[in-house]
Amino acid sequence: MTSTAIKTTSAEREALVRTHLPLVGHLVREMLGRLPAHVSREDLVSAGMAALAGAARSFDPARGIPFGSFATTRIRGALLDELRGLDWASRSVRTRARRVETAQQELTASLGRTPTRSELAQALGVAVDELKSIDDDVQRAVVLSLQGFSAGSAEDLVPERAAGPEELILHRERIGYLHHAVNALPERLRTVVTAYFFDERPMTDIAAELGVTESRVSQLRAEALMLLRDGLNNHLDPHLVAAARDKGCVARRREAYYANIAAQGDLSARLNLTNPLGVPRTF
Repeated sequence: MTSTAIKTTSAEREALVRTHLPLVGHLVREMLGRLPAHVSREDLVSAGMAALAGAARSFDPARGIPFGSFATTRIRGALLDELRGLDWASRSVRTRARRVETAQQELTASLGRTPTRSELAQALGVAVDELKSIDDDVQRAVVLSLQGFSAGSAEDLVPERAAGPEELILHRERIGYLHHAVNALPERLRTVVTAYFFDERPMTDIAAELGVTESRVSQLRAEALMLLRDGLNNHLDPHLVAAARDKGCVARRREAYYANIAAQGDLSARLNLTNPLGVPRTF
C-alpha cells in the first residue's frame, strides 16, 4: 500500500523554518570548528538556510521522520556541497600536513618538549622559510576530524546519511569526551584551543594575551591538538595510541592527562552534554 503524502501549508512550513533556525547555526558552528579560518561563515549559513527552506517544502509528516532529523541531513548535505565547491584541500597539502605532524610528534617524543621551528625544519629537510610556507598552506587546508584531529577531505567531514541510534550514541559520547579532553588540558594549552577554535580569535590577540610570539602560539596549538588526539584515542581507540618509548616525565604527564579526562565524568555526564539528537546543550 502506498502512503499519501501530507502537504504542509505555507504557515506550517514557515513555522518549521522559524523553529529550526538554531539548527543551521549549530551545524555551521560545528563545521567551522574543523575548518581553516578563511572559510566564510556567511556562505555556509546561506547554504544551510536554503537547505532548511527546501527541507520544509519537501517534508512529508506521513513518513514518520522527525523534521529535525530530516532537515539535519539536508543541511549537512548542502554544507558539504558548498565545501566541495571551494576545492580547498588538495592531496599534496594533506600529505604535507601529515609530514609536518609526524615530524612534530617524533621530535616532541625524543626531545621531551615542543621542538623549535629550526629543529622542525631540519627534521623535515627544508628551510625555515619553506616551513612557514608549508604551515600557511596547511592552515588553509587542514580539517580537524573529531576522531584524530588530522587532515582530511570534505567527504570525511560531513556524513551524507543520517546516523542510526547506535551511531548517534557513539557520536554523542565522542562529543562528551572532546569537551572533557579540552577541560583537562593544561591551562595554557586550554586557553589557546578555546580562544582559537571556539572563540575564533586571531592568533595575534592570543599571543598578546599570553605574552608570547605568534610562532609560540602556533606551537602551543599543535601541542594541544596532538594531546587532544591522543587523549581521545586513549579512551575511544586505544590501538591508535603509540606506545610510550620510555617512562620519563613526558610519558608521566600524558598518563596524568588521560586520567584527568576520565575523572571529568562518566558516560552519563558525557551524553548529558548533548540532547538526544546530538546537538550540544547550552548551560
